[in-house]
Amino acid sequence: MRILLFIFLFAIALLIFIFISPAEAAEMSDAAKIFNSNCASCHIGGGNILISEKTLKKEALQKYLENYNTNSIEAIIHQVQNGKNAMPAFKSKLSEDEIIQVAAYVFQKAEQGW
Repeated sequence: MRILLFIFLFAIALLIFIFISPAEAAEMSDAAKIFNSNCASCHIGGGNILISEKTLKKEALQKYLENYNTNSIEAIIHQVQNGKNAMPAFKSKLSEDEIIQVAAYVFQKAEQGW
């Protein structure tokens, strides 16, 4: 059941990002607001102010996140939920839906090169 919910929410997020212009999606989406409120202080523009090589750019995500190449969204969700090293866990701060939205947003922005 949880997997079906994840797939459904991910499909909705992808449709939003595909059919809304990229500028509007970044400016207006709930995912962008969640990212800006919770992530941008360390990851402004997809960078990383604490550990410069561990950015949110596609190449860094592929290198540093386990299972990124085989299951990219789930790898980002896991990182957001559980944190690692200097990154805090957000599973008690963000809802499951918010985590899915921000993971889809990070994935989409990484694919576009931030």
